Amino acid sequence: MRFRLFHRRLTISAPRMAVRSSLPWPLRWAMLAIMLGFCAAIGLWAFELGKDIAGLEDQNVNLVAQLRSEIQNMTRQLGELKEERDQAVSSAHTATTLLTTERATQESLTALNKKLEAENQSLRDDLAFFERLIPTSGGSGDLAIRGLQAELQNGNQLRWQVLVIQARKNALEFNGVLEVTFNGTQSGKAWSMGAEKSAQTVKIRQYGRFTGVIELPPKTVVKSITAKVQEGKVVRASQTIQLLAQSKD
Repeated sequence: MRFRLFHRRLTISAPRMAVRSSLPWPLRWAMLAIMLGFCAAIGLWAFELGKDIAGLEDQNVNLVAQLRSEIQNMTRQLGELKEERDQAVSSAHTATTLLTTERATQESLTALNKKLEAENQSLRDDLAFFERLIPTSGGSGDLAIRGLQAELQNGNQLRWQVLVIQARKNALEFNGVLEVTFNGTQSGKAWSMGAEKSAQTVKIRQYGRFTGVIELPPKTVVKSITAKVQEGKVVRASQTIQLLAQSKD
């Protein structure tokens, strides 16, 4: 058996033998990496060459330049819009301030108008008062009664006022008594209130204004008021006015 195996190795039918050099595996990996890098370099070169041939590089450059230009334009427009917004906000604040000032001015003018109306009414009252100082016919001598009037207040109070004047210039001081009497009805019957409850001392040189308030009994209607000024027992001036609907139910 051993002889046959030995004889077979020496004949043509012997198995083939290959002689190979043994390389360490790190060197094999290095060579493989070099080959892969070389292939990658060739592929990158081919890609760049294809881009140059197709003009993609120029298109990319133009596109980037266009995008940059559009970005700059948009940035500029954004800045302009911000500036316009700031101006609009400032204008709105100014308009609000002007509106507030205008409202305050209008309120001041309204208050001033009311004040002027009140002063105007006061001047009218004063004018009417001084018009009453003008001498008219009636009365005894130079003493006269002007502006006798009455007004119902709080339902049961009658407020009256009267003006007594001396029409002469440089008149001597007058001393006397003012008496006011009230006539009307109470519960449908005749009613009057004597002068003793309204008598006032009159001491004037040119004019004097006299007022008073009386309490009216229930269900009383005052129809007339008479005011007279006496000097001692002599009536120097008198005036009577008629009233309507002066009552207390």
